[in-house]
Amino acid sequence: MSEKVFSIESHSPLEFYGVGDRNLNIIRELFPKLKLIARGEFLKVIGDPGELVAFEDFFTALNLHFERFGTISENELKQLSETGNTESMTRPGSPDVLVHGRNGMIIKARTPNQMKIVESVGQNDMVFAIGPAGTGKTYTAVALAVRALKNKEVKRIILTRPAVEAGENLGFLPGDMKEKLDPYMQPLYDALRDMLPPQKLLTYIEDGTIEIAPLAFMRGRTLDNVFAILDEAQNATNSQLKMFLTRMGRAAKFFITGDITQIDLPRQQQSGLLQASRILKDIPGIDFIMLDESDVVRHKLVTRIIRAYEREMPQPQKNQAKPTAPPEEEIPQQPVNG
Repeated sequence: MSEKVFSIESHSPLEFYGVGDRNLNIIRELFPKLKLIARGEFLKVIGDPGELVAFEDFFTALNLHFERFGTISENELKQLSETGNTESMTRPGSPDVLVHGRNGMIIKARTPNQMKIVESVGQNDMVFAIGPAGTGKTYTAVALAVRALKNKEVKRIILTRPAVEAGENLGFLPGDMKEKLDPYMQPLYDALRDMLPPQKLLTYIEDGTIEIAPLAFMRGRTLDNVFAILDEAQNATNSQLKMFLTRMGRAAKFFITGDITQIDLPRQQQSGLLQASRILKDIPGIDFIMLDESDVVRHKLVTRIIRAYEREMPQPQKNQAKPTAPPEEEIPQQPVNG
């Protein structure tokens, strides 16, 4: 008799073993000659060495299945035990499904412009998604990044935002640098928690597979084999956005989101997103997707609120929200490190 311990720390034990150990009991039926002992994030298996080899192949395939879908059915468990692979296993549903999140959550494009985003990422290496709050810009971007990571199209995900408010007040916030910055990164964490098991997400963050950092931390780097997302890009200055865009390395996808109606920069500073949308719009390989209130996927009141503010906003303020950039030859040429 031999024994081997298998780790499921990348998955939630409840999701992996099933409610009331439903999945675990089915696995026991599939391998009646083995004794399976579940202990939290570890599964001890005891039995004949030959049976253990067969179980190890099954367990590898089971892990891959959970990576793709986050859940598993009885029929899928049986199919895995027979075939030992997940390549032929598909699930019915819309082709616009981006990723299967936690607890079987299906994450997909929900509006025409979100579908345009998905198509554009497949065709372009740099995509800008510009629109008001609640249109799913960040969520769709994170879902596309997680899908690319799961499909091994990239090796890492980098998520960044300009910590505009933190620029002046970081010193007054309690905690170390990470604790000071985490509140500004919270929307990115929230999206990731919907799409990855807690332990898997923690492992990815600890080993650097997923990096969440303020925009200033990007300076001087070359980002190869990554899916990089710059969120809230309307709060990046011209030089900051240029710095980020020129970090792009080999086999990289860059996704930039922003809402030009919510610029928090000081009045004397122009949003780099406004300049980029003007000077980069005709470059092959770069695409701009514009979203509007029809893409809002939050509470229906959010759409009404956006429309009400649009009606109330005086025309001069609207013009200020989209300041005219100086002629290109007058734009100060600031050095970019790296």
